[in-house]
Amino acid sequence: MWTLKKEKGVPVYVSIVELILAHIKNGHLLPGERLPAERKLAELFHVNRSTVVHALDELVALGWIVRKQGSGTIVNEGKWGISTTPRTDWRRYLEQNAFAKTDPFIEQIEALLKQQHRDILDVYTGELPLDLIPSFSFPPLTWKHFLEEEQQDDLGYYPLRQAISRETEKESGILLPPESLLITSGAQQALFLILQVLLQPGDSVAIEDPSFLYTLPIFQAAGIRLYGVEMDKEGIDLTSLEKVIRVHRVKMIMVNPSFQNPTGKTMSLKRRKALVDLCQKHQVPILEDDVFAKLNFVSSDQVPPLKKLDPENVLYIGSLSKILGSTTKIGWLSAPTSVNQQLAEARKMMDFSLSIFPQLLANLALTDQDFSKKIDCLKNTVEQRGKAVFNVLDQMDEWDVQMPKGGFYLWAKWRRGALKQKDWSIFLQEGLLVAPSFFFSEYRDGIRINFSRVDEKNIQLFADKLKRITQKILLDSSTL
Repeated sequence: MWTLKKEKGVPVYVSIVELILAHIKNGHLLPGERLPAERKLAELFHVNRSTVVHALDELVALGWIVRKQGSGTIVNEGKWGISTTPRTDWRRYLEQNAFAKTDPFIEQIEALLKQQHRDILDVYTGELPLDLIPSFSFPPLTWKHFLEEEQQDDLGYYPLRQAISRETEKESGILLPPESLLITSGAQQALFLILQVLLQPGDSVAIEDPSFLYTLPIFQAAGIRLYGVEMDKEGIDLTSLEKVIRVHRVKMIMVNPSFQNPTGKTMSLKRRKALVDLCQKHQVPILEDDVFAKLNFVSSDQVPPLKKLDPENVLYIGSLSKILGSTTKIGWLSAPTSVNQQLAEARKMMDFSLSIFPQLLANLALTDQDFSKKIDCLKNTVEQRGKAVFNVLDQMDEWDVQMPKGGFYLWAKWRRGALKQKDWSIFLQEGLLVAPSFFFSEYRDGIRINFSRVDEKNIQLFADKLKRITQKILLDSSTL
């Protein structure tokens, strides 16, 4: 019980504090129980008595133990004043703030976007251009109408959940009862709630490599360890995934099997079934991100959601933001009722209220009689833009590309290996704003292009810019 594990780089007194805290939290030391005397602890830990005193002083300051005259040092019997984190200087906390860290390349892109220069072509931004977002006519709505809307409970606006249930069944053949749906303020809120409720700091999660999840600071902020698993042409590699599951005791698999962000890849049906079987074997749940579900260029039968293959083991995230614009901020999570109730309770405790305004508007859009027709029109336009961008890249030997089966991302790999820092700067100099592969992985050999932002008017501009960039990179490499 009193064996001290000394770690390199960790002060001994901190190790003592953590050991005693662990014994208190796991019940080995009970409230009111007396600790060994300072001299005895120093002998047990093989340290100086002053080190033990320092550690005990910290625990007293944190409220976990108290010193009573004539009674020695005992575990605090109450909860008042107890702090679960050691005190430290705020500067170090701010330096470690995952949300405050911005990649310099992103800062340069954002600075260029603010200029709104005509010669800048933005294929970096991860949403549809305004001209493609479907327009819906809404009936006159008064302020009182919103205030009187009473059909929202902890899971969200019930008519909207009904509409989503009908749409997913029509689109993918999945039966998602309204009771199984939790409406969220976008897909990322669903992900955030899962991290807070279903996972704990130190837990391991496996994701595809590359993946947009790699860019999100919420994992680091929550103390979640991400492990990237390589992909092949059919999707996530299952041999590598099983190894990661075994070695790192993975608690959840997070995948984007249809029109993956950033690669645009679509997991084959065979691989989907094998992934489900593997996760059932190891009893590891799957989180499926399917936010591009309505932007499919192929039959829905070719891309069945994992949720359809394994309703019980798959948490399913959907969203309207990719087709109605990011300001809509409407997403949903399909999970067992008990899970959704816990997530809804956690949201209430965090005071994350869910506005009725976007929910009501989303429901009006989904129930519009022309909704399906407008989405089909959107898909056709996006697909044509994708083919045009693909044709430009496919004619260039330096880039390796595949036409995606849906979504609006195209992934282009530089055939000659990793791109250097000055190569990336050429994209900025030429005003072609792309998402580089190092946003999504440790690899530096690819670019993500949002082809929905390249229309008939600027496709030639895109081609000219990319050709100039390619020639400059080639020239630069030949002079080394």
